[in-house]
Parts: sequence; C-alpha cells; structure tokens
Amino acid sequence: MQYGICNLSIVPLRDEPADTSELVSQVIYGDIFKVLEQRKNWSKIRLAFDAYEGWIDNKQYLEITESAYKSLNSAPCKLSIDLVEFIEDSDNQLHPILLGSTLNGLSYLNHKHEGNSIEGKKNKDNIIQTAFLYLNTPYLWGGKTPFGIDCSGLTQMVYKLNGYKLLRDASQQATQGEALSFIEESEPGDLAFFDNSEGIITHVGIIMKDNYIIHAHGKVRIDRLDHSGIYNVDKKMHTHKLRVIKKII
Repeated sequence: MQYGICNLSIVPLRDEPADTSELVSQVIYGDIFKVLEQRKNWSKIRLAFDAYEGWIDNKQYLEITESAYKSLNSAPCKLSIDLVEFIEDSDNQLHPILLGSTLNGLSYLNHKHEGNSIEGKKNKDNIIQTAFLYLNTPYLWGGKTPFGIDCSGLTQMVYKLNGYKLLRDASQQATQGEALSFIEESEPGDLAFFDNSEGIITHVGIIMKDNYIIHAHGKVRIDRLDHSGIYNVDKKMHTHKLRVIKKII
C-alpha cells in the first residue's frame, strides 16, 4: 500500500482518471490518503479524513511512508483558519493555502507556516460563526473552499473547523447523528436534510436560530426553514423539501 499527502492548495478529485471527468470533491493542502491504485498519470486514492475515494493527478501530490501516514492520521488535526495564507517551502517560495487546510504535515513537507491555526473540539455555538466565513461563496459541485463549495462540502468543512468529522456527501452525512422529530427540537448547528421527488437525500444545510438556515444553493446563503423545507426569500417559493433533522453534536 502506498500513501500520499497533498502539497498544493486545492487539487481536484475526479470520478475517473481524466481531466475531463466529473469533479466529485477536492483534496486540500495537508490532506493525507491511501493510494489504492496507481497508473501512469493518475492515482485512485482514499482520503483518511472521510474515506472518500476518487482519482488524483500524480503530479499533484507527494508520496509519504506508511509510518508518516499513521503518525499524521493519529495526531490531533491542526487547521488553518485564515481565508488565504501562505506557506514557505525550502526554496523560500510561497504557496497559497486556504481556510481549513491541514497543517500537521508541515515538517514532512519542509514547509513553514506563520498564519493562524486552530485545533481540538469547539463548542456547538461556534458552528454558525464558522459557517458565516463561507457566506456568499459561489456554489461549486464538489467544492470545499471559500472560492467554491457545495452543500455537503460546506457542512463538512464547518464541522471540521470545529473538530468534528462528517462524511462527504449529503446522503452519507444523513446517516450520522441523532434524528429529531420536529424543527422545534433543533438547535443552531444541527443539520437539516432534504430529498428529491424520488426520496433521495440531495441537499443539506445548517440550522440557525429563529427558523433560518445557511446552505449552499447558487451561493452560500441564508433562507427561511419551515416544516415543508427551505423557503427562498428571493424567489418567494420553497426550493427544497425537508426530509430529516439530525443532531450531530
């Protein structure tokens, strides 16, 4: 088994080994993973954080040893909390990194970082404050950064920055936590999930106080939440049908 670490700010994770293939997620600076299959130009990987799988360009990561992988995977996660910051490599060149980048691998990469960081679990009331950091970020299928993010990428990164692990897709996240019977039982920071006409969960957002929700739909935005679902204040119509509310923390 081979192992790798992402040494660039944002790297596409694709459904198939081709630049034209669907973007299923993104690998962010400092993310570590197992290499499941390696070809001439592409590697199929499984991320350590959420076990998500996809294909990554061989030019966009560095191999690390099994012992380094295990050491990094067992250590408390240290994350960058600046919207954009830079790390300095051994040649004194600067490389941009973004909010939520993992800093545990700095010594393995021989990089220096002088920006702000955070580690450990935070109080639940910090969830909404963290979500506001992504407000107005444009929607991007497979995105996980303040320059493009999807609905489950938003919830995963917000929870990650507060010390909690969520799976990658909305349907996967819906399997986590404790289901609540009514909106009235929810607290700010709980997750609301929404399904399509076939009953498949396709959307997730973070519940705020006073029946509001922050979610990624066109952009990261705030809308009303009621028993039917999300009421878009601009379109003056319901855009998502509520399926279940989950308490993760």
